[in-house]
Amino acid sequence: MSNNNIKLGIIYGLSAYLIWGFLPIYWKLLDNVNAGAVLSHRIIWSFIFMIIFILVTKKGTLFIQQCKDIFANKKVFITIVSASLIISLNWLVFIWAVQNGYVIQTSLGYYINPLISVLFGVVFLREKLSNLQLFSFILAGLGVLYLTFDYGVFPWVSFLLAITFASYGLLKKVANVNAVYGLAIETFIVTPIALFYLLITFGGDIGFAGTSASEAILLLLSGAATAVPLLLFGLSVINIPLTMAGFLQYIAPTIMLLIGVFMYNEPFTSAHGVAFTFIWMSLIIFMYSSFRKQNKHRKQHLSS
Repeated sequence: MSNNNIKLGIIYGLSAYLIWGFLPIYWKLLDNVNAGAVLSHRIIWSFIFMIIFILVTKKGTLFIQQCKDIFANKKVFITIVSASLIISLNWLVFIWAVQNGYVIQTSLGYYINPLISVLFGVVFLREKLSNLQLFSFILAGLGVLYLTFDYGVFPWVSFLLAITFASYGLLKKVANVNAVYGLAIETFIVTPIALFYLLITFGGDIGFAGTSASEAILLLLSGAATAVPLLLFGLSVINIPLTMAGFLQYIAPTIMLLIGVFMYNEPFTSAHGVAFTFIWMSLIIFMYSSFRKQNKHRKQHLSS
């Protein structure tokens, strides 16, 4: 892995996470549009964007072959269908949360997400945790419990976002499908459902009639807003170490947190402060443990 590749990987990764971090502003501009309609347009235009991208990059033949392989393998097909439904639910919850003033909860969800992903790895893929990593889970759990008891309400938005995105990641790992083709196939699967919803709810204008010109443009561009950071992320992880990608992923929820507090004036209470402190401590310990584990494996590899 050359220095130039690592630099490119960092640029791609930073770009992806900066876009994801500022996306709440995008969806907030559409808060006059029904969340289900925004989701449906996001799915449809993401599919169209991905098909255009595949054709422009002259990967149409490979994409068709990938589709044939998926439809011929029942297990992979069911996995991809499940992934497409789960990521659609994740998108819907995220859009609804932003439109209804829960940007801080979305931030909390994406701080928790990596820990949920690792937990799924332990439960479903039989991966092992170190004592430090186990301690980091306990710290994160204490933070969430404190917030729950102080508020008297479980932060369901945060957990639903974290669990759906972690589940999506797990299903993608099991399916082992190319990231570009995977997103195109996933959006292809749910596009008929999205189109049916728009036709039943809004008729032939599919929701454009009640929107302003700026809202209509934002809906049309929602596919690019969805696909571009995913493509940048895919390019990033190829060129940088996994631990570096792990650090970069906390850029997005940090930006979301700052947007929620300073731009949309959402309340950040002492309970939030305690919960986020526990979670940040948890993430620092977890990343330190991951680095130590990676260095140990590297030394063992060099000595063998």
